[in-house]
Amino acid sequence: MTYLSPAKINLFLHVTSKRADGYHNLQTIFQLLDYCDEINIDYRNDGVINRISGNEHIPKDQDLIIRSATILKKMTGSKDGADISIVKKIPMGGGLGGGSSNAATVLIALNELWSLNLSKEDLMDIGLNLGADIPMFINGHSSWGEGIGEILSPMLLPKYFYLVVSINKHISTLEIFAHKALTISPVQRKMSDFSLVSNPHNDCLGAAIDLEGEIEDALIHLNSTEKHIDKARMTGSGSCVFVAFEKEEDAIIAKKELPIKWLGFIAKAIDKSPLCNWDVAKW
Repeated sequence: MTYLSPAKINLFLHVTSKRADGYHNLQTIFQLLDYCDEINIDYRNDGVINRISGNEHIPKDQDLIIRSATILKKMTGSKDGADISIVKKIPMGGGLGGGSSNAATVLIALNELWSLNLSKEDLMDIGLNLGADIPMFINGHSSWGEGIGEILSPMLLPKYFYLVVSINKHISTLEIFAHKALTISPVQRKMSDFSLVSNPHNDCLGAAIDLEGEIEDALIHLNSTEKHIDKARMTGSGSCVFVAFEKEEDAIIAKKELPIKWLGFIAKAIDKSPLCNWDVAKW
């Protein structure tokens, strides 16, 4: 079976406080996009979890695809295995959630393939041990997120077309959250505020620009495009940036004007993950 593993962007990201466990409490909106990696999974009856192709530059013990399958097998005592391959489209290390999405997809698929019958909540708990964004992808809805990103309220959002730009630079999330330029926004917003008064700012932006100034160049360029909606923004802890358009043809024109040194793609906002259309994702 081949499964689509979608990207996300953060329509805003406020860091509200630092927690005693070293993590930070956040408020954000996760917007799912129809831009996806493709993951193929074949059943094995010998208990082996094997990466067939894709992610070759990542050591297997650091690959979230393999780690998620391994921890699921360990926690459930399953004797089954799988051959897993991936075709990557989502830029890595840019705040688009590709690795988290891949891990969530593997957990959902293997739960069905191995007949584990775990609930969605069980899978979300397992995923949270691997990454804070994973529960959102398992839940499968564009959402208002709080806590470290695991407290989720599904949202219906405008079906904009987004031009997403990668400057082909990776920024460490740990560096961002330890950086002196990280902004703290202690005022707690309500979900209803977003369309009215919520500040769409990303509190990680100042730190990210300090570490990689080209992010600011990309934002300035996107803000210079015609017929876009609102201001260009950065997703997650960086380094990818995006801007919204009502019409796909306007996004296409803007993409053609990108400097060749940057990677750009156009994606449409979606309310539900493609996995919600699969039997494996019906709870």
